Amino acid sequence: MNDIELTQDIAASPERSVPSSEEELWQTLRTEVSRVATRESVLRSFLELAVLRHASFGDALASLLARKLAEPVMPAELLEGLVRGALKDDPAIVEAAVADLIATRTRDPAAESYATPFLYYKGFHALEWHRVNHWLWRQRRREMADFIQSRISEFFAVDIHPAVPVGRGVFIDHGTGIVIGETSVIGNDVSILQEVTLGGTGKERGDRHPKVRDGVLLAAGAKVLGNIEIGKGAKVGAGSVVLKDVLPCATVAGVPAKIVGWCSDSTPALAMDQSLGSDI
Repeated sequence: MNDIELTQDIAASPERSVPSSEEELWQTLRTEVSRVATRESVLRSFLELAVLRHASFGDALASLLARKLAEPVMPAELLEGLVRGALKDDPAIVEAAVADLIATRTRDPAAESYATPFLYYKGFHALEWHRVNHWLWRQRRREMADFIQSRISEFFAVDIHPAVPVGRGVFIDHGTGIVIGETSVIGNDVSILQEVTLGGTGKERGDRHPKVRDGVLLAAGAKVLGNIEIGKGAKVGAGSVVLKDVLPCATVAGVPAKIVGWCSDSTPALAMDQSLGSDI
């Protein structure tokens, strides 16, 4: 596979060097997991099943996702076959997952390895399941997509309509309470924190949800409602309610949200600075 354009964190430290390809990330992930298996023997069987027995990043991802949502009427074997079919038909899903994992590692100071978010972060798991589910939606397998969406929401507390296109290098931090409506659009290098809503303003049909452009930071608890645009590189403050378009590079906050400043970072989603004081 060709090298993948990967998100570079502007604040990345030397110890957080970014892999330049899927294969390099996979080897890094395997090395990290092997070290954990050596230190913590109780986890060895789990780590073998999750990572070490697999031949590639995509294989490990398919197995991990399947086991997360498995239930008696939908066993892991069936789900893993579904995910593998999606990854084979659309290799861009794996490329996006690689970029998402790197985004998570470089933007979350609590992620001290690639192994931790790959194995344990439900924001990452929910996003990658959504990518598979969006493939189902595009294949017009709508009933299956509805089933998977329901399971994602039930298990991860992340509710993203399967119709929503999502760019690469997206970071969903924590994940709990996120709701993203059917006609939303999410660009590249976006960061979304817990309890963010991209919703409508009523029961109207048609194009009714927000369009979030590249590099946007949606801070914790932000509510963005209606067919509006959050411009490239904008920041939405925690707990804000946004009802109108947000200009590129603007920082908005409040209920209803108003411009309180302009971006001091070239890409707020990468800087992950939720404060407002430096922007005013």
